[in-house]
Amino acid sequence: MIYSSNQKPTQPIAPADHLRFHRAHEHLAPTFGTDRFAMRAEAFARFFGTPMFLGAQTLIVLLWIVANVSGLVHFDLYPFILLNLAFSLQAAYAAPLILLAQTRQAERDKARTEADAKHREALAILANQDSKDMLRLLRQNTDLTSATNALAARIETLTVELHRHILKMDGVGAVPPSA
Repeated sequence: MIYSSNQKPTQPIAPADHLRFHRAHEHLAPTFGTDRFAMRAEAFARFFGTPMFLGAQTLIVLLWIVANVSGLVHFDLYPFILLNLAFSLQAAYAAPLILLAQTRQAERDKARTEADAKHREALAILANQDSKDMLRLLRQNTDLTSATNALAARIETLTVELHRHILKMDGVGAVPPSA
């Protein structure tokens, strides 16, 4: 417990919830939702931008073209119409998933920005209150120091007066020293 001369005892402060401004936006955390399809769609959209995806796609296209040009297979001869169809199908699914991921990411970014702004505002209010409290404590300290100095001066004055009084009393009843 902390006591002050003009305050009642204060209770211990509970730990602050540093994420209190973000909790209202937790529903935005999963990009596509929380069901199985949403999790798979998000994983798929994330996979599109990886080097592994680009490498695998390049390898598949090269094998496709080499196999058809060399005559190993004959299902998609030059101009590779089936390969173009596969790319179109991939783009038809990839584009909406990527756009959806970007839209949801923008919503999450906006929510985080708003929550961070509220948090900074709360910190500014707290800092302002702390500075007011610090100024009040400094004034109290200055007042106490002044009072202490005044009391110390008064004690010194009384000590000097008492010393003089005692010396006078010793002089009145004292016997002169013999030579």
